[in-house]
Amino acid sequence: MTDPSRRARRAAIRAEYAVEEAEAAEAEAVESEQAVVSVRVPASLADALKARAAAEHIPTSALVRRILSRAVESRDAPVITEDQVEEIVRRVLRESA
Repeated sequence: MTDPSRRARRAAIRAEYAVEEAEAAEAEAVESEQAVVSVRVPASLADALKARAAAEHIPTSALVRRILSRAVESRDAPVITEDQVEEIVRRVLRESA
């Protein structure tokens, strides 16, 4: 994939994500008081989340909320360290540059 086509694809994904998240945030705010968290993920992960959400006939944001809730509520879930979070952030920044 050439650089211009790659940039265009990333821009399209970002625009689609922004619209989806804005709509989800508005709907959720009506239901109850909630916070909005914005996270950058690799395009492949975003695509996988969207495909899974579509297969389950739910919005992507609802799927992500469910996954995060289960991860936080599970006592068996591994604990991530601050160093691991920082390494993830560095990797994501490198990949998105």
